[in-house]
Amino acid sequence: MKLPSATSPGPSAFAAPAAPDNPAAAGTATAGRVLPGRTRLQAAAPWVVAAALLAVLVTLPFLLKNYRVFQLTLVIIYAIAILGLNILTGYNGQISLGHGAFYAAGAYVAAILMDRFGVPYWSTLPAAFALCLVIGFLMGFPALRLGGLYLALATFALAVATPQMLKWKGISHLTGGVQGIVLSKPDPPVVFSLFGEDLSPDRWLYLFTLLVAVVMFWLALNLVRGRVGRALVAIRDHPIAASAMGINLPLSKSLTFGVSAAFTGVAGALGAIAVGFVAPDSFTAFLSLSFLVGVVVGGLGTVWGALFGAAFIQFVPNFADDISKSAPAAIYGIFLIALMYLAPTGVMGILRRLSLSGRRGLRGSR
Repeated sequence: MKLPSATSPGPSAFAAPAAPDNPAAAGTATAGRVLPGRTRLQAAAPWVVAAALLAVLVTLPFLLKNYRVFQLTLVIIYAIAILGLNILTGYNGQISLGHGAFYAAGAYVAAILMDRFGVPYWSTLPAAFALCLVIGFLMGFPALRLGGLYLALATFALAVATPQMLKWKGISHLTGGVQGIVLSKPDPPVVFSLFGEDLSPDRWLYLFTLLVAVVMFWLALNLVRGRVGRALVAIRDHPIAASAMGINLPLSKSLTFGVSAAFTGVAGALGAIAVGFVAPDSFTAFLSLSFLVGVVVGGLGTVWGALFGAAFIQFVPNFADDISKSAPAAIYGIFLIALMYLAPTGVMGILRRLSLSGRRGLRGSR
């Protein structure tokens, strides 16, 4: 798999900007500067679009039936998991085929705490985050000696072994063994209706999952756009140069593995709450492969690409099954091959090229 190339930040990328020779004069000039109307409009446009999109997402479940709302909830959950994997693979260059194991860990943490100990569903998310952070961090140390395909095979072994470990009789009193654990979907905290539709448990879980996703995407954006994100890209592209600049490679790689696993663990906990059931056979190696497919489809090294990748792995298999009941996997593979041929950099790569073409067209018209 070819990872996207990016220019590794030099020492200046980590240094603070130089102070002006005359701070008072610089402050006066900045304060007295009046931004043109077009620039103010451009600055406010992202916030307006974000507010409009959020309003649409909040009202959308009241326009759909419960099953469609459940599908959208799964898309958001998968987007969080894919986002976590993209931090590891897209930004740091470590290929993992075992994130289904972290998803399973988060799901079982939520299920065990809710079913065995009566913990509220919302409080299981920090527990899943913390446990998967520790597991991912500890797994990151053995992975330091591995890279590329060897790391992918090691993590794939974890994904293959996870269902069998969950069936182990020594912990079956907690995990439920082969039968798994059945959960009850939480009731909404308030009685509410919109457009003649009540706030059902499925709609409430959609809104709850959307809130958690907003927080997780905000954390990811702050992570990858700051100094830490530049360090991750530097380690991915030029590890020797990154080490020469003072970046602690072993610690950075292990922490990245931990944070990536923690994101996926939160998604797993949300998945257990939304589905209301966990069992070992629900977390096969195919789940890990699906997450990697979502990363590639959305775009390696992108944050918002996780949404497109999640929609692909949720809806395209169902669409392929509608086309052919006898060979849905073949239809799914055709869709995937066609997308990779038409968009080798993912959906976000297409959108980025369209955006650049639009900007060049606007500049040419001026």
